[in-house]
Amino acid sequence: MIVKDLLKLGKDQLATKNIAPVEAELLLAHALGVNRMELHGRVIDLDEEQVVETKEIYNQAIAERLTGKPTQYIIGSAPFRYLEYEVGPGVLIPRPETESLVDEVLHQLNTFADPVSLVDLGSGTGAIAISIASETAGKKVVHVIAVEKSEEAIVWLERNIAKHDVSVRVVKSDVTTALEGIKCDVVVANPPYLPDGAQIPQELNFEPVEALFGGPANGMVAPKIFIEAASRLLKPGGLFAVEHNELQGPLIAAELATDFETIALHNDLTDRPRFTTARRKI
Repeated sequence: MIVKDLLKLGKDQLATKNIAPVEAELLLAHALGVNRMELHGRVIDLDEEQVVETKEIYNQAIAERLTGKPTQYIIGSAPFRYLEYEVGPGVLIPRPETESLVDEVLHQLNTFADPVSLVDLGSGTGAIAISIASETAGKKVVHVIAVEKSEEAIVWLERNIAKHDVSVRVVKSDVTTALEGIKCDVVVANPPYLPDGAQIPQELNFEPVEALFGGPANGMVAPKIFIEAASRLLKPGGLFAVEHNELQGPLIAAELATDFETIALHNDLTDRPRFTTARRKI
């Protein structure tokens, strides 16, 4: 009964800030040391000491969430496709919208002969790079390199690579100078693209500014830098996939037009324009 009572209390408190009830479930599951499915799927018996400890952890987690701190930072993990990624301050939280980009890249990888060389620019947690390495293992030979300049983010990137035991090489570098003299088959990127000063949900204030904002006005300063890097890195006919916001599709296409062809805008799981793919001109 204590579990149901705590859950109701948490949901009621989060509702005062219009926070989804599922987040109370995630926080309580974390406090109990179980996953969300176990929270509902089995009887959880607690002795008095465990009840006190669980209440303390849970109440603290609810209080943190009410300040705007993301649930993923509180529980220390975030799901992305088929895996869980460790996250915390200093790294962008992977989001479901990016899963569609990975789907498309995996589909287009089949147009390349093995081995395929793939570079993930601004890798963060490594969600894109690790997903591709994990999901192609045993099916296709893909050499994955994750480029990241943030020391804080690299801690999480390396931790996730080790956690999932995938072959991903980390290169600590700015995208403008990364892998000079190297050519690859595929470049993927989720650059900072929010316009500077854009109104954002409270949760985003806890995430690294440099991973969110792409520049003044239309937010295209950072995406342009990533496009230039992709143009430098890709072999003729190589694939580029880049995430952006709903309004930037035409701007991205215009930037790509000089060096790329077969430019295609793709929607995410919510049917909003979310990323663009293109091929380096031959």
